[in-house]
Amino acid sequence: MKRIWAPWRIDYIENPKKEDGCFFCKYPKENDDEKRFILYRGKKAFIIMNYYPYTNGHLMIAPYKHISELSDLDNGAKIEIMNLIQKCTNILKETMKAEGFNVGINIGPVAGAGVKDHLHVHIVPRWTGDTNFMPIFGDTKIISEGLRQTWEKLREEFDHTDN
Repeated sequence: MKRIWAPWRIDYIENPKKEDGCFFCKYPKENDDEKRFILYRGKKAFIIMNYYPYTNGHLMIAPYKHISELSDLDNGAKIEIMNLIQKCTNILKETMKAEGFNVGINIGPVAGAGVKDHLHVHIVPRWTGDTNFMPIFGDTKIISEGLRQTWEKLREEFDHTDN
């Protein structure tokens, strides 16, 4: 039997799955960045932590505009998103000592998009040896730090950099 302590997952399990709008559109309007794990707000896009991360420090960048295709991004948003990717990787290297990254966009449900109607970029930090025996033999992934602790650690860096 597999037992992994991941107390933040209980919100996902207990809360009913409701389709009451796009969280990428809704959360920035709430103006409660700590509650929603928003790390940074740009002019056309923002950085938010993934509530159900693949690994510690899994971030997402989304435009404020509700679009599903790259071709719908204006040039300003494209440039800002690329700059935010760079900002994320720089901060994750410094703060969490990330050694590499998976950066990707899943467009459409068949490509793995969990949120199919709002384009977003995933930044997943990686470390030497982070694919160990647990996911290979145990079919289990371990997240070693709580979301709140990671948000507090990263938020300070996003507040104080112009990368």
